[in-house]
Amino acid sequence: MIARHKIRLCQAIFATTIAILIASTFTGRVVCSTLSNVYSSVVGAIAALKGPLHGGAGVGVLEALSELGSVDKVADFVRGKFERKEKIMGFGHRVYKVEDPRAIHLRELGRKLSELSDELQWFQISEAMENAVRGEKPISVNVDFYSATVQRYLGVPKDLFTCTFAASRISGWTAHILEQLSDNRLMCPRCDYTGPEPLDYVALADY
Repeated sequence: MIARHKIRLCQAIFATTIAILIASTFTGRVVCSTLSNVYSSVVGAIAALKGPLHGGAGVGVLEALSELGSVDKVADFVRGKFERKEKIMGFGHRVYKVEDPRAIHLRELGRKLSELSDELQWFQISEAMENAVRGEKPISVNVDFYSATVQRYLGVPKDLFTCTFAASRISGWTAHILEQLSDNRLMCPRCDYTGPEPLDYVALADY
């Protein structure tokens, strides 16, 4: 069983590898473009990944699963979230407007792990929540949602959840950083002021 779970954990880590130029990867490249070293660039990427709208979203999913505890509470939980206009972690994606292809594999992995466990409720709650959200709004789960289910079954502590994401993305981050260094230019994006104008000001001569 332990050997089998090691394989499942590797599958989960593989499924959460970098797919696009996500926020953490971009952060690593920005830090690297200043000619800071690789270590600092990776630390910058980790800092970005930690955010609850990025790799930290899975922690929110785990907390929701623990709070619910049973399928019976899912419908009221989801309805309440929508009524209060609160974000439900694990749903939606900045780029994918259809189901995250990685979520398909993680859902199936969660199903298999539930069948090997005597705690079927975690997958059942996850599946019920997915259906309840889709009943309210046409929005799909992202990679974080069933990752939380899988890691719950694998016994990964909540505090280490985002760490497994970092482990899965370190090779991709490093590749991006090395690519940046190979033909580097300092990243310094421009931003345009969009506030009210004209603005009143006091001339220096009037102070």
